Amino acid sequence: MKSSESSQFYFNRAADRIGLDGPTRELLLAAKREVRVQVPVEMDDGHLETLIGYRVQHDDARGPMKGGLRFHHEVDLDEVRALAQLMTWKTAVANIPYGGAKGGICVNPRALSMSEMERITRKFIDQIHDIFGPRTDIPAPDMGTNNQVMAWIRNQWEKYHGFDPACVTGKPVEHYGAQGREEATGRGVGLLAVKLLKRLGIEPKATRVVIQGFGNVGSHAAKFLHEAEFKVIAVSDISGAYFRSDGLNITEMLRYSAENGYRLEGYNGADQISNEELLATETDLLIPAAIGGVITNDNVDTIKARMIIEAANGPILPEADDKLHDGGILVLPDILANAGGVTVSYFEWVQNLQHYNWSLDRVRNELDHVLTEAFENVWQTMTEQEVSPRTASYMIGIDRVRVATELAGV
Repeated sequence: MKSSESSQFYFNRAADRIGLDGPTRELLLAAKREVRVQVPVEMDDGHLETLIGYRVQHDDARGPMKGGLRFHHEVDLDEVRALAQLMTWKTAVANIPYGGAKGGICVNPRALSMSEMERITRKFIDQIHDIFGPRTDIPAPDMGTNNQVMAWIRNQWEKYHGFDPACVTGKPVEHYGAQGREEATGRGVGLLAVKLLKRLGIEPKATRVVIQGFGNVGSHAAKFLHEAEFKVIAVSDISGAYFRSDGLNITEMLRYSAENGYRLEGYNGADQISNEELLATETDLLIPAAIGGVITNDNVDTIKARMIIEAANGPILPEADDKLHDGGILVLPDILANAGGVTVSYFEWVQNLQHYNWSLDRVRNELDHVLTEAFENVWQTMTEQEVSPRTASYMIGIDRVRVATELAGV
């Protein structure tokens, strides 16, 4: 199933519950703008490489459009289109004044030098600088990009439009970025895990956690959960998966990863297992924090978790999601679970517009407030409507966008 088909499936299920008519569905699903550009770049060895870049701006009924920019070798228009839709519902569920967008370049960032990354970024911004900005569409980091890439984006955009750091978020603090932005998505996952357990009457100390992915999101989630006394028993990154039944030393693993190019390859403080074994590990909480489509109809029957929190975008395909729900496995969906990143991006944007910096404590407190309110709204809707957390999240997000669209007039 294509990414856009998955997102439309969840959309239609929620739209049925809130009684959305056909023309309104068509309006809310359609992207406002889809851009595909060529990005010609001279590589370090002197040859010319022509890459393809995308920016999909889905909806701006509730505010400027917001969404990450990813560098990945599997990026295509269908994926970017689906992720832009997800951003629309995600910002609405979090109730921050944004719409949804997404962008990407089809390239393998691991095969690039820093100078190649910079040239690609600047060439891409040359192609799209006139369609984004602080009051229209604000990019942010995503898979394969980071705060350095955002600094290049800001610098290149300002060459055309003048000083305005609010044109992009996820920047380094030295470039008017927000404190706590890098940890935000992973920290948000951890915060929501605590809130979920409190609702279910489960103690963190009695909770085993498996995390697929130890990049920016997974590592910060692991750190938060470890400090909150959860027992993290398995994690994985591109080098493999690592398991220890009595709990991993997350502090040691974070230090090892930082000292080895942010990879766990060679770490010997745990047993190494396959990624398939990691997903099938018996655990209380499973957190997919890597890429989309990792839990499918082919492997869903091997899942032995009691709860799943989707830190990645779209890690569970619809057929598998239905089986998990029918099997009594509670899934906190991506449009709620990983909203911490866009929420702190919103705080960064606000600070840039006001030319005033917040403390890290304020950022963390405000993040907790936003996610708590979003979680409680989803939980209430789920309980009252007797639906899954995913359907409840979509119902809230879609209805908020519908109301904003109708109030503005077509």
